[in-house]
Amino acid sequence: MKTDILIIGAGLTGLLLTHKLKKKGVSLKVIEARNRIGGRIHTINSQQQTPIEMGATWLGKQHKELMHTLEDLDISVFEQYMKGIALFEPLSTAPPQQIELPSNQEASYRIQGGTSTLIDTLANSLESNELILNKKIVSISYNKQNQFTVRSDNHEEFESKYVISTLPPFLLINSIQFDPQLPESVNAIASKTHTWMEDSIKFGVSYQNPFWKEMNYSGTIFSNVGPITELYDHSSYENDKYALKGFLQSGLYLLPKEKRKEKVLLQLEKLFGKVAKNYLAYEELLWTNEIYTSYPKEQYILPHQNNGHQIYQNGFFDDHFYIAGTETSPLYGGYMEGAVLSANFIYQKLKYIL
Repeated sequence: MKTDILIIGAGLTGLLLTHKLKKKGVSLKVIEARNRIGGRIHTINSQQQTPIEMGATWLGKQHKELMHTLEDLDISVFEQYMKGIALFEPLSTAPPQQIELPSNQEASYRIQGGTSTLIDTLANSLESNELILNKKIVSISYNKQNQFTVRSDNHEEFESKYVISTLPPFLLINSIQFDPQLPESVNAIASKTHTWMEDSIKFGVSYQNPFWKEMNYSGTIFSNVGPITELYDHSSYENDKYALKGFLQSGLYLLPKEKRKEKVLLQLEKLFGKVAKNYLAYEELLWTNEIYTSYPKEQYILPHQNNGHQIYQNGFFDDHFYIAGTETSPLYGGYMEGAVLSANFIYQKLKYIL
């Protein structure tokens, strides 16, 4: 199967780059290992169709390129609800502190309908034969005729003039075999590059009514006690579906889901009262278990370590192979804005040579 450009990964960087390249009239394919698009953008609909973000969620006015992209695609955002009292748990032996959040703080925003609205809109421009799911790329070979042979785990082969990987760099070098090898300098940096969200446990609890708002709580919690470390109101834009969404202590991945849920509900009951037990659905995602995001590490890598490293700004194999994705962006690495900036950067590299 031949194409001009092959993009590995149907997350935000891959789909936005594809969206831009389509306008150049080149042949292209996007290969995705998962059975869904979006990568670390993953909106699920809980009971009563409450959109709950298991991945990327918030953006701000400082994320200018992401904002421009949303405007171009006619996708609206809405302000994160932060009105009322926030709760802070400094110690397990002390009652939570009540904090009135300032009204003049910098607002953060969410995408109407869920962050996956952006992903779905970008994917709508693709033909059915341009987006291929359930294909894990396992090897990439390059010859001096400027031609790549890319193989999947079921031995299917793709031939392409250009290949762009949008996988997290650590995952890339540990899951794909190269012939010839990538430069050792690339492997050295990629092996110490942090993967955004890989340590996160995200969860959401949906409710029939927003009881926290009725109690003058914002739904915001910061806790040193756990299991919840952060919590926010996650009601829909229309304010007709209600949820609380946040993060759990990363070490809880060792527990079964039911135990985590039990601990979450106990903490919510402690903070909000018995009404918190009357939930509709509990959802969670352990990103460390997502094999197409996270890869086991022998040593700890600091958050954002080597994100945006200079080496990722280079092309390889005669400038026919590029490493893209949010971890490679010098600005806002590890955020949606970084993913957009990476797509824009690669597009500028390619548009003059295609």
